[in-house]
Amino acid sequence: MLHDPALARAAQEQRPPSAVSSGVGFAGLAGVLLWIGIARWFGMDGPYSALMNLAFCGLPMVAWSVFVDKVHRSPSTGIDWSLKRDWRETFDVSLTKLSGLWVTWVGIAIVYGTLRFYWQGNYAFSMLVLGYAAPFVFLGAIPYIFWIDRKLIEPKDGAHALGAWLMNSAPADWPAINAHLRAWAVKGFFLAFMLAIVPPGFGDFIRADWRAVLADPVKLANWLITFMFVIDVAFATVGYVLTLRPLDSHIRSANPYAAGWTAALICYPPFVLMGPGAPLDYHPGTADWTHWLAGQPVLLALNGVLLVALTGIYAWATLAFGLRFSNLTHRGVLTHGPYAWSRHPAYLSKNLFWWCSTLPFLSTGNMVDAARATILMAVVAGIYYWRARTEEAHLGQDPAYQAYSQWMARHGPVPRFFAWLSGRGTA
Repeated sequence: MLHDPALARAAQEQRPPSAVSSGVGFAGLAGVLLWIGIARWFGMDGPYSALMNLAFCGLPMVAWSVFVDKVHRSPSTGIDWSLKRDWRETFDVSLTKLSGLWVTWVGIAIVYGTLRFYWQGNYAFSMLVLGYAAPFVFLGAIPYIFWIDRKLIEPKDGAHALGAWLMNSAPADWPAINAHLRAWAVKGFFLAFMLAIVPPGFGDFIRADWRAVLADPVKLANWLITFMFVIDVAFATVGYVLTLRPLDSHIRSANPYAAGWTAALICYPPFVLMGPGAPLDYHPGTADWTHWLAGQPVLLALNGVLLVALTGIYAWATLAFGLRFSNLTHRGVLTHGPYAWSRHPAYLSKNLFWWCSTLPFLSTGNMVDAARATILMAVVAGIYYWRARTEEAHLGQDPAYQAYSQWMARHGPVPRFFAWLSGRGTA
């Protein structure tokens, strides 16, 4: 067949397909809105109501993924549903894999049980939930592994490699074992964090007095911001829970770079460097936007709208993942929604929100305090830029992400804007 340069250029100009459809995210959003309406009507603002919000978020997404998108048929699942292996064929593989999984989970449980940090504050709720869930997960893994291994094209994965090494039935496959442990380290660390922050924001949103909220633009803005975070946390938590091959939401790989882990972990407790009293705490000597714009109703309203919009973009970026949200992992390349505008819409909107809500260049102290706060916030922004670059180094190993990144350089509004701003033009 002759090569047609015009067709080649046209194909190059098309946005690469997204690993996730937009429908799955909106199905989850509909479920969240339904439960919020129920919880608000009946005054259910407690932690278990917040957990129900996760169920109402996740179940519609699972249904959409299976019955509409039919993700279970995707080649990227590694599943061949036509396989009809006898259970005896994969029995040893499944048993070895289970041993690797159980050892991994016991290791995570030991970390949880040893570190007092996980039994204080909001994390105590995480431990309560995970403690109740653990027996069901341990026992439920048995039928699931024996069933799925009969359909997997290659059932021997990192869990199997770990189990085989522990049972001395095969030499250690360290690349596979390390990849397995990295993936579960991500899930163990971030799932505990997400479960810890699920109840507070949900409760604050449900308990709000709507009459007071609607009568005050500032309260309305803060209430809507809380709502955006409720959406973000629900989708993110569901993403960490449902890492399953039949849903094509499994972890393809966890970031193998120490720089990537460092950049991410310093943004979360207990390693967070931006928290109160931490080295990058930019809050001393500052006041929020309502302080500086007090008595200016138009400016208050405009800044409130801006902050709500930025938080909305942040929540939209998480919603776009559907079932696949996760830090430090590759679970498919997104090219739709806000990811058609920017490679890192969540980081960009989050940092702009902090600048516009804190206004660090204004200080309740003196100019030195203002300069210090501004410099520290710039350093925080630099850390998120570092996170973005380490994520690109990881995802860039996938040709699909390379194609997306090249397309974004040519067509993405945000990359083109920054290229223009720096005088480089478009890539």
